[in-house]
Amino acid sequence: MDTRTHLHHFRQQRGLSAAQVAKLAGVSRQTIYAIEAGDYVPNTTLALQLAQILEVRVEDLFALEAAAAPPAPPVTVDMLAPAGTVIHKGQPVQLCRVGKRTLAIAAIPQAATLPMADGIVVESSPRTQQADVHVFPDGVEDEKRLLIAGCDPGISLLAQYLARFEGVDLIVAQSSSQQALDWLRQGKAHVAGTHLRDAASGEYNLPVIRRLFPKGEVKVVTFAIWEQGLVVAEGNPKGIRGIADLARKNVRIVNREQGAGSRELLDLRLADAGIRPDHVRGYQREALGHLAAALAVHMKEADCCVATRSAARAFGLSFLPLATERYDLVIRRAHARLPAVEALVDVLNRSAIRRKLELLAGYDTSHTGEVLAP
Repeated sequence: MDTRTHLHHFRQQRGLSAAQVAKLAGVSRQTIYAIEAGDYVPNTTLALQLAQILEVRVEDLFALEAAAAPPAPPVTVDMLAPAGTVIHKGQPVQLCRVGKRTLAIAAIPQAATLPMADGIVVESSPRTQQADVHVFPDGVEDEKRLLIAGCDPGISLLAQYLARFEGVDLIVAQSSSQQALDWLRQGKAHVAGTHLRDAASGEYNLPVIRRLFPKGEVKVVTFAIWEQGLVVAEGNPKGIRGIADLARKNVRIVNREQGAGSRELLDLRLADAGIRPDHVRGYQREALGHLAAALAVHMKEADCCVATRSAARAFGLSFLPLATERYDLVIRRAHARLPAVEALVDVLNRSAIRRKLELLAGYDTSHTGEVLAP
């Protein structure tokens, strides 16, 4: 158990220098400094001498530090990660309460910073998709946290705005549109983002939502309308003009995971062009998210990917549009009255966030905030 000292405080209060106290106590000035710094604990005789010199009680000069509380035991949580993701020991995670579940989402470091995290993984089980997490002592305010699953890069702008002006901490679980909807249906997210096109009707999102959720169970709010297309290196050095060029032997792509709207768009356009996927170099290589795919092109690990214009803008890449799509947010009715959810829906109707989405992401926000009937 450590000892805390107030020697410096009382010495200064009496107007005595370290040298003066040292002389009166019969020790060196360095000994007084070492005691004040906590590097040296005096014996009983010296402690009594110092108390007498400063005209205080020994217990006024020295006290035992309270023993540190033992660390809290790890808590068991449900890991929220795309299939195939490896969660390692020591993985930083963010935590969010959804209903009666506590969900953990891998916190990803940026190029120059460690991630914001609520704890680290002690043990994990791929079979049960659960993990034991050591939670940091600062705690988590559940009522101010919102978990959204999806792939839209523009959600990060929404998260920044909510944190700054509403005090809402928006936790983003990166996933394909299909995975996001599945997690929402399983009660593992408050909100799911989707841009899935129904092949029969050509309509976005609502047909698949009707198939997955009973009538009246969810609320659908439009986030934005965006362009999706071919993202290529700046200046398009490979001269890629359309889907047909992806079959060229000198062109490598990076694909998106199963269930992603980008992959569905690519497969549709390849089928229309009569190109088999196995004739496209890199088709089997997958990136989790629009920004991850665009980053691979930026790093020259691929010549092309299908992603949003906003992802191309983020890395200064060239963009060839293929489709205009609507990205919707799907909210369980059971969560619609949560203060954090109400704040999110309210923010979508503010001109400031719309302007930011238009300028930074290149989105069409003319229908942002509109509630759709699933």
